[in-house]
Amino acid sequence: MLRRLARRLMSNVPESTVYGGPKPQSPAHRVTLTHLRQKHRRGQPITVVTAYDYPSAVHVDSAGIDVLIVGDSAAMVVHGHDTTLPITLDDMLLHCRAVARGASRSLLVSDLPFGSYESSASRAVDSAVRMLKEGGMDAIKLEAAAPSRISAAKAIVEAGIAVMGHVGLTPQAISILGGFRPQGKTVSSAVKVVETALALQDAGCFSVVLECVPAPVAAAITSALHIPTIGIGAGPFCSGQVLVYHDLLGMLQHPHHAKVTPKFCKHYAQVGNVINKALTEYKEEVETHSFPSAAHTPYQISEADVESFLKELENRGLNEAASAAAAAAENEVTTGKRSADGSC
Repeated sequence: MLRRLARRLMSNVPESTVYGGPKPQSPAHRVTLTHLRQKHRRGQPITVVTAYDYPSAVHVDSAGIDVLIVGDSAAMVVHGHDTTLPITLDDMLLHCRAVARGASRSLLVSDLPFGSYESSASRAVDSAVRMLKEGGMDAIKLEAAAPSRISAAKAIVEAGIAVMGHVGLTPQAISILGGFRPQGKTVSSAVKVVETALALQDAGCFSVVLECVPAPVAAAITSALHIPTIGIGAGPFCSGQVLVYHDLLGMLQHPHHAKVTPKFCKHYAQVGNVINKALTEYKEEVETHSFPSAAHTPYQISEADVESFLKELENRGLNEAASAAAAAAENEVTTGKRSADGSC
């Protein structure tokens, strides 16, 4: 008893902090796997959005979205590629760090990009470790299209890192799939998707994304698993849903983006139209000299200092520059921007 008391008195940390145990989950705190499991047990849908940078992370986090995935789809959405294959681990880490700075609540999950984990379990663990240590992520996501990837998922979990699995359409495997093709549309294909999802659960994954599979197949997987399923183009019978930030906002109408935007996506806004309109108006106002107006030219120099400035320019032989400065000062007086003492 005396020994325990001595240890407690030697610590500069309050006893309640050291021995108080886990604190209750609160919406103001970061979402954890425990929080997701609680929602899953209660049958509450899990909300997930894929985003790639600081501003979008701030928006997603402020909206109270449960999980924010930094997807390798950044290769297509942000970098303009036709597939997810070109993006590198270093590219992904750059996106991860930006997202981590913008999100303080959502659980952060990053894809392991193509080429960063397939060759061995040890390489998979090394890549996952970098995502947490350098990228600020809470977990990683891994596509499972082969037994070696299941082994990689198991090795990462055993290394103490949370893993979200991904089955169905696995974009990193388009070389084998022959393109972005839905999966589970035949009996053999549907059974394979179910078996892969079960294998990911057995490997220790905390959740599985189901991409582009028929709704009955997604329903079967959701029923068979005791971990949450996150659907994307997989119907309403999953434990949660995920969409890409740019897609759900209707951000882009560019031909490239139209080509890579999936047909299952719902546009909750047409932000792209607003952006296009604003940029067009800006261009027109600059070309017609209506921007910047006096209201957007806030920084002033007093009349006395203008006179001194003109003399300094003239002393240096910069007569044209002095004339331009004098004309600008006169324009401010004419438009009522400047008072006699130079204040607004």
